[in-house]
Amino acid sequence: MDLDQLRINIDEIDRKILELLNERYEYVHKVGKWKQNMSHEIYVPEREKKLLSRLEKINKGPLQTKALRAIYREIMSGALALEYPLTVAYPSDSKSFSKFATLGKFGQNVNTISCESIKNVFNEVEAGRVNYGIVPIENSLQGVVTDTLDKLINSSVKICAEINVSSHYSLISDCSFDKIKYIYAESSLFNSCSNWLKENLINTTKKSFASSDDAYSAMQNTNSAALIANTSYSNINNPLRIASSNIENNSNNITRFLILGKQSPKPTGDDKTSLFYLVNDRAGALCDALLPFKNRNIHITMLESRPSKTKNWEYYFFLDYLAHQTDKDFIEALKGLNKICPSIKVLGSYPKSNDIL
Repeated sequence: MDLDQLRINIDEIDRKILELLNERYEYVHKVGKWKQNMSHEIYVPEREKKLLSRLEKINKGPLQTKALRAIYREIMSGALALEYPLTVAYPSDSKSFSKFATLGKFGQNVNTISCESIKNVFNEVEAGRVNYGIVPIENSLQGVVTDTLDKLINSSVKICAEINVSSHYSLISDCSFDKIKYIYAESSLFNSCSNWLKENLINTTKKSFASSDDAYSAMQNTNSAALIANTSYSNINNPLRIASSNIENNSNNITRFLILGKQSPKPTGDDKTSLFYLVNDRAGALCDALLPFKNRNIHITMLESRPSKTKNWEYYFFLDYLAHQTDKDFIEALKGLNKICPSIKVLGSYPKSNDIL
């Protein structure tokens, strides 16, 4: 079979794919009307997880799992836009990987709002001005994000999903590498990429900004400039291209993000529950608070403490468990915890994320 015939066959397959996609969206439109009539949540994290898991199991290749997820992320994003346009808030002061995580989770068809801080994201969700918020909770190199933990203590929002994002940085520019005279970046990124900069662009002028969004906006009016940011910025404006990829000092850098909303996802069989509790100030109190889960073989994936800020040396402990709050063992463990902790709050049960964007 010659090249022309191969391309003809591909074109015919593309036509069939387009027909099937439109047929799928016709059903999506009907589903959207049903959800609105029944006041049902438009975004359903547990449905998303089951759909992707099922497709991965029946995929025979050569389509890779990462590509499969990326394709269906946009298919589902288009579906959400048909059902009901979603608005998602993210903090711009988190090196803009929050925006990258937002688009990675919800696709390109959602409306996004940049907030000045993590606190403002919580406020937008609580007030109902946005459908969802996305905030960083922990980083594999720097640990937990305390601003997020502190807001979770008194917030009415729920954690309804999570996503893991690999934090890679690129040098992005609209000019050739040898003509770069200025480098724009969120302030901490100069340290994160210091080794590469010393080896390749030591004689350039560096300009720091509060966020990558601010740095991107500023470089628009500057010739011979480059931006250090995640790769999504190379797609914002066509002239921008990636001059060099993965320029960070440590490539093993993953950030976990939480999706905040007002719903409680149903169990999928592969879930995570986040909660916090206050323990009495006595010897062995924390150990006693962990035993109800250890005795039922419920796995802990995160344990962090934060001061209560109301009484000296009083701490809240944040924990992530691999279980859903409706699981029988978890319910029994929570009963045991209630006997020894003066304050407990379940922050949400949600599908566990097994992939890295």
